[in-house]
Amino acid sequence: MKINLSGHHVDMTDAVKQHVHEKFAKIANHFPSLLSLDIIITKEHKKFYTEISTNYAGSRISVKGDDDVMYPAIASAAKKLDASLKHRKGQLKANKHEKPVSTTPPIAHEIIQEMNLN
Repeated sequence: MKINLSGHHVDMTDAVKQHVHEKFAKIANHFPSLLSLDIIITKEHKKFYTEISTNYAGSRISVKGDDDVMYPAIASAAKKLDASLKHRKGQLKANKHEKPVSTTPPIAHEIIQEMNLN
């Protein structure tokens, strides 16, 4: 999985990059069809914001996390992304099951046949 990491008013040090790769290693294992993540870490008004967006199974998934410290902001967004991906995966599995078809029971069909409706 490719991680596109960028920062706005934040220096992307090697420690931050390593932390991000560690946080998203679990998501990469659970969702192998996930190709890339776009992560933007922003600092505004003494608060850190993390925005993550990706495409998964034909739908765009975007989550945001924020905190006063950078690492909890990244962890918050990672947790929300994991929950969103699990939700989408559940939707896809639910669509694969056959829906029950409503049919008339055979007893009702026989009763209608016996009635002389002419």
